[in-house]
Amino acid sequence: MPQGKPEVVPDDGLTTRQRRTQPITAVHTGPGKGKSTAAFGMALRAWNQGWPIGVFQFVKSAKWKVGEENALKVLGASGEGGSVVWHKMGEGWSWVQRDLDSSEEAAKEGWEQVKRDLAAETYRLYVLDEFTYPMHWGWVDVAEVVEVLRNRPGNQHVVITGRYAPEPLLELADLVTEMTKVKHPMDAGRKGQRGIEW
Repeated sequence: MPQGKPEVVPDDGLTTRQRRTQPITAVHTGPGKGKSTAAFGMALRAWNQGWPIGVFQFVKSAKWKVGEENALKVLGASGEGGSVVWHKMGEGWSWVQRDLDSSEEAAKEGWEQVKRDLAAETYRLYVLDEFTYPMHWGWVDVAEVVEVLRNRPGNQHVVITGRYAPEPLLELADLVTEMTKVKHPMDAGRKGQRGIEW
């Protein structure tokens, strides 16, 4: 186990072990590549610990196949680590599939499902992929998200990805990483590649 030493030890009456087991809210934001990839890396660690994992993709189409989805589903079904449940827009939710014009409704229902799962302590790690966009677009209330995450029961970790993370979410988060773009193949007119972007 890593033996890193914190720069500050709060006077909160908690032991090191108690602080080490507190739930984490993580946000991966910024214009650079790698926000979702980093979150899926956390999911791999959670799977290895035997934790049940819920992945909720809020923006990508149900037809979009990302490599991490297949890999994590195979691992989840292997019986060796934690279980993995993958939810995508228009797939696996409680609504009847509609056309893409109902993305706002789908995002709202997705958030309602996350709230139900948090209340039931369904998963130990939640990956809310590209969840910053429904907040940025005003589809999901930021204040409600912050309140729900602040008051979630048990020891449930949540990682949220996407650009434009709202300030109240950043203030709540325990871990915030901003991905910056220094250089990208698209700057030279190159499109995404198999095995790199998906």
